[in-house]
Amino acid sequence: MPRYALRVNGRASTVDCWDPGEPLLYVLRNKLGLHGAKFGCGLGQCGACTVLIDGRAARSCMTPVSQAVGRAITTIEGLGTPERPDPLEAAFITEQAAQCGYCTSGMIMAAKSLLQQTSHPTPDQVKQALAANICRCGTHTRILNAVLRVAKA
Repeated sequence: MPRYALRVNGRASTVDCWDPGEPLLYVLRNKLGLHGAKFGCGLGQCGACTVLIDGRAARSCMTPVSQAVGRAITTIEGLGTPERPDPLEAAFITEQAAQCGYCTSGMIMAAKSLLQQTSHPTPDQVKQALAANICRCGTHTRILNAVLRVAKA
């Protein structure tokens, strides 16, 4: 069985996969036990599966595991801890930016990518960066406020 050497959340991991096209999302959830990235649509359209690959937001449901080899993969679990949340996670908590929470990890990862590229984005830049992530609960204003809170800090 083919083996794939991955670097996830700063740690080396090796996974066995028959199919080089197996979505990274499945590998993260089923083989590495990282459940922060969610299966939403499976088509790369909702953003629930967003992770960072080399610091940029990527849809893990559409990224074959073979394309993740040798790249730095960061999931929501790699940002902070319950005791010491990442500033973006803390801002989401402060702004009460989650209702059901299904989209939250994808929103945070997309926002993290934006903030790594643009440290002080405008509200329009935040809206643009998060436009492809779907939240059905309607906490968009709180999510925007959370990202802008971190950008101002």
